[in-house]
Amino acid sequence: MTTLLGCIADDFTGATDLAGLLARSGVRVSLRIGVPETPPTETASFEVIALKTRTAPVSEAVAQCRAALSWLREAGAQRFFWKYCSTFDSTAEGNIGPVAEALMADLGVDQTIYCPAFPENGRSIFMGTLFVGEQPLAESPMKDHPLTPMRDSNLMRLLAPQVTGKTGLVNRLTVARGPAAIRGTLQKLAGQGVAHVILDAVADEDLQQIAAACQTMRLLTGGSALAMPLPGLYAAEGLLPQNAGSFSTPAIGDGAIVLSGSCSAMTRAQVATYAQGAPSHRLDPIHLARAGTGDAKAWLAQQEMNAAPIVYATAEPEDVRAAQTELGTEAAGAVVEAALAELAVLARDQGARRFVVAGGETSGAVTQALGVTQLDIGAEIAPGVPWTYCTSAGQQIALALKSGNFGTEGFFAEALTLLERR
Repeated sequence: MTTLLGCIADDFTGATDLAGLLARSGVRVSLRIGVPETPPTETASFEVIALKTRTAPVSEAVAQCRAALSWLREAGAQRFFWKYCSTFDSTAEGNIGPVAEALMADLGVDQTIYCPAFPENGRSIFMGTLFVGEQPLAESPMKDHPLTPMRDSNLMRLLAPQVTGKTGLVNRLTVARGPAAIRGTLQKLAGQGVAHVILDAVADEDLQQIAAACQTMRLLTGGSALAMPLPGLYAAEGLLPQNAGSFSTPAIGDGAIVLSGSCSAMTRAQVATYAQGAPSHRLDPIHLARAGTGDAKAWLAQQEMNAAPIVYATAEPEDVRAAQTELGTEAAGAVVEAALAELAVLARDQGARRFVVAGGETSGAVTQALGVTQLDIGAEIAPGVPWTYCTSAGQQIALALKSGNFGTEGFFAEALTLLERR
């Protein structure tokens, strides 16, 4: 089947977020872990390639994204989506702008849009300022993110140092006037040489208007919610084939484990809630760096996978800072990722077939360790977090890959309960 929309995501949870929202349309969505090493065969109408480039060096991120674009073009895609976090996670030396410019150059386009809004999850943009709930981004918990601390809420100021072209804004007043007004303003900005345009959105209806205005653009960039209206718009254009297909949920074994590396405020609450009723083991980065994973492996070996234990490195901001001071920021994160990845493989070998994973970097490390190369997208657990299905070492498994801030406090148990009902 020829691919219609090719998507590139800068982390694994973001990729499943995007894939889950596209799958709401009922059309089959395929998610690839990394750029496939083989040419496209049996592709879905919507293909998503999950990369682990959010905090990678710019040159590495650009190279991987260009390789993903090349594969998606070979699969037949004519329209493309560059997906990043709804909190615009980046730094002045970050990858959002450089990747967008590289994709624009490869596709021969002079202008693209940026809209990370996700109103359903409390992310909105007004007059170019990104809000998390009622807080500007730089006043939200994202200001203390261990890898991408967000100290400015204005998206134009955040984007400008990352790109060579001019930046501009289509504000909420224009968006509210509908697709024709949006297209008119984009054309006016293009005439002024503005290549990178932020679009305001405070409600799902805004995203519908933006998607309708921009659906024919070869490259869109933003959070996953911007892509959600696209399947319906493509169907109205007659672009989706009648045999686009859907996905049937496979049978999955009972064993389960929760693995959490995220230290976001919501994940901290989720870990605290779940650990009240499940066997739990906390990983300390400093101890891991000094003594390795022996203690954690010994603990895991004593656990019944049917009890769905949790292993977590989730910690309070002051504890994270202490580990980063002792080990260095990158080393502290890497030692945790490596440990959780190793424990995921051990859990699978002990009978775990259901994996709930919190944190983008953790999700990347776990899926790679499990040898996962492709995921089929199933039912959503929470907005932007679906169950996904794949094979690992010949075993059919289910993965829920959760971005740190997504879900409610009861997410982990809710995820396992939902899978049990299906």
